[in-house]
Amino acid sequence: MQRRILIVDDHDDLKSALTKVFNKIGYFVKTTESREEAVKLDQTSSFDLVITDLDGDKAFPPKNNETPDDTCLPTQDSEEEYNRSFVKAFKICATNFKRDNFDEDELKNIFETVLNYKAQFVDKTNTVKQIREKIEFEFPSAISLMHCILDYLMKRVEKVGVVNTENSNLFIALDEAFVNAVKHGNKFDANKNVRVSAEVSAKEARFTVEDEGEGFDVNSIPDPRNPENLFKASGRGVLIIHNVMDEVRYNKRGNRLEMIKRTETEKSEP
Repeated sequence: MQRRILIVDDHDDLKSALTKVFNKIGYFVKTTESREEAVKLDQTSSFDLVITDLDGDKAFPPKNNETPDDTCLPTQDSEEEYNRSFVKAFKICATNFKRDNFDEDELKNIFETVLNYKAQFVDKTNTVKQIREKIEFEFPSAISLMHCILDYLMKRVEKVGVVNTENSNLFIALDEAFVNAVKHGNKFDANKNVRVSAEVSAKEARFTVEDEGEGFDVNSIPDPRNPENLFKASGRGVLIIHNVMDEVRYNKRGNRLEMIKRTETEKSEP
């Protein structure tokens, strides 16, 4: 099957190189230099994958000029988020990836190609330390995709200096959150999507994981520290996340988890 990929990149950090790679595979690739050009295509939903790498002011539309969510282009979740003034916005959206005879390995290879290129050639340490970037992923429920996304995010936060991966349990906490979304939230249903976002700066990393499951009441989870629950598996992941992260919040439905990890310098300041 010939995949259709849209790349929106205002500085050509990704589009030329990725176009060559995907064309060799036999994929159709369309490129634009701005969000406005992408919206005018009016065919965003026809692409299996949409990749955007834009300056923040170009990535997010004014509040009075919202575009439909199904465009797969970056969107602001709240006015508070809008006011944080992201310098860069990077997103991979695969919610329209055809699910007939779903090939998880094919999609994983596409994600790995994009993320490996960005990590190696775009995310230079001296550059990423100077910017605030919002990174988003929307994709079908698949554990292997979670793993390549997690690997990329860990490299990214280490380059910024949020954590030293060798001395941090951040990987374990994020892995728990990611797997829970696919396994317990969406129950491995590839027709349901997962959304992962990270807001990364030199001061902190904010992570959000959202699934399309029914959710749960976090207060109903047995406390694994209670001897009576010693042999119960439930609750341990939530406890790990709370112990590793500086802030943890669930939405009322229980299908959206927000986590904040601050640098040691930031935590030590009054």
